[in-house]
Order: sequence, then structure tokens, then C-alpha cells
Amino acid sequence: MPGTGTGGNGSVTRNTLRQQIADALRDEVLSGRLQAGREFTVKEIADQYGVSATPVREALVDLSAQGLLEADQHRGFRVHEYSVDDYRGIIEARGLVTDGMFQVLATDQTGHRDPDDPRVLAAAVGVRRRAEEAQRAATAGDLTVLIGYDLRFWRELGALFGNPYLSDFLHRLRVQSWVCTVQHLRRLDDLRGHLWSRHTELVDALMRRDLPTARSIIADHDANALALIERLAAG
Repeated sequence: MPGTGTGGNGSVTRNTLRQQIADALRDEVLSGRLQAGREFTVKEIADQYGVSATPVREALVDLSAQGLLEADQHRGFRVHEYSVDDYRGIIEARGLVTDGMFQVLATDQTGHRDPDDPRVLAAAVGVRRRAEEAQRAATAGDLTVLIGYDLRFWRELGALFGNPYLSDFLHRLRVQSWVCTVQHLRRLDDLRGHLWSRHTELVDALMRRDLPTARSIIADHDANALALIERLAAG
């Protein structure tokens, strides 16, 4: 990874490093390689990536603001450990945001999200392809691959059918829910049959403007996800 740079491009380069480090650490947390409760300092991460402390500190502050890390003034940072109650709250908030995104589609009078519009249809092809990729990973029980495709799926779906502010908030909630989920799912040797795989059904329902079916799919997803985490947490 390059140095932070100086001069007129120093700020740009540092911000790029900041984002690269934040993305790399987020992936480490999502993969379970940085486990809940793991503590580390700015110096450790700076040494690991061979960069100065400034972009590392900024990246860690960003991840703390996203709820993935906890900052301790004297001990550095620690990977946040989500409780089952935390997960219930995330699921509830995620459901409200998702429903708000669907409501935007239901009440849109501009035609910008009209499923019959050729531009929307073209974009929907890409979203459905992402849905198929996520669904294959879920069916195979490949958690790491699923997380990447699932996050991209919801990003693209939100951009297609939702308010961008709702979409951004939903992405943050989905990252948090995946971090919590990973902390529990890693206990299972075989994840096949445990991971949500109805992405394409959801896209198809939204393209038909069949909001009752879309809401039912999400409600089923949230209920099953919460039940699984509660069961795993109970041992």
C-alpha cells in the first residue's frame, strides 16, 4: 500500500488510504478474522499495512461511527460485540427502512422507478444478476461470498427502487447485521439451508409492483434470521 504522500495531492491520497484501510478492516470483521472483542491499537494496524498513523486513525474512527468498532481512549479499539437484543433492534430498524424503500416505489409518480421503463428494466437486469449470484452463494453455504454479493445486491436494489438516503442507511444496517450474524454463524460447520436465498423472488415481486409479496418475503427473512441467531446464541 502506498505512503500517504505530501503536497497538493496529500489530502486526496490520505483519504484514499483511509477508505482502503476502512474497507480492508470491515472485510476482516465481516469474514470473522477480526473477531468480536478483539482489541488493537492504531500502531498495530499502521504497522500491518505499512502506512502512517493518521489515515489508520481516521479509518478506525469511521468504523467506530458505523458501529463496527468501539473506541477506548486508553486501550485503542475493539471489535464491537453485538448482543441478541442488538440484533433484534437492527432487524426492526432494517425492516422499517426496507418498507420505506418499498413505499417509495409504491407512491412514485415521476415514472423514474416505473418497472416498465426501458431504463429501469435494463438496470433491473443487473440487479437480478446480482440476486442470482447471492442466491447461489447462499444455497452453497458460502458465507463470505454471500456477504459480498448480498451487500451489493441491496445497494443496487436501493439505487433502483429507493430513496438514496434510505439506501445508504439500509447499507449501514445490513453491514451491522452481517457483523452480528457472522459472530454466531461461524459456529456452524455447514451453513447450507441456514442462509437466506430468496433474492430473485424479491426482485421479481418488486418488478411486478407486488408489494404485499415483497413485504412477506422480507418479513419471513427477518423472522427466520432472528430465530436462527436466538437459537445459536442460546447454545
